[in-house]
Amino acid sequence: MTMQVDLVSPERILYSGEAEMVLARTSEGEIAFLTGHAPFIGALGIGRVIIRPVGGADEIAAVHGGFVEVSNDRVTILSDVAELASQIDVQRAQRALDEGERRTMEADDAEALARLARARLRVQVAGGTA
Repeated sequence: MTMQVDLVSPERILYSGEAEMVLARTSEGEIAFLTGHAPFIGALGIGRVIIRPVGGADEIAAVHGGFVEVSNDRVTILSDVAELASQIDVQRAQRALDEGERRTMEADDAEALARLARARLRVQVAGGTA
């Protein structure tokens, strides 16, 4: 059994298709959605989303906030900013991570910490070393 999954950012639809499972990090922690899941609405933080398509390799995305809704075997992820792992420029992400680490050492403010978390996630999702 499968469910329809849509991962959408303001710029575009990143993924739309059938999947066996979706794993996401909500404000309450990580949660897996399978066919037949009870209706659910949750806020997403900075974290990865893993979509397990039918008969294919996992699609992994860096998601920087948004919402997830589950209803009637349909998972909809609306993200403020999201990138598929295959679309992340690893070198650019690593530079942003290095810059974020430098900035948080100079000024420990909330925005610098959020930028650092986003950069770290992008490097991790893209297969870097962070």
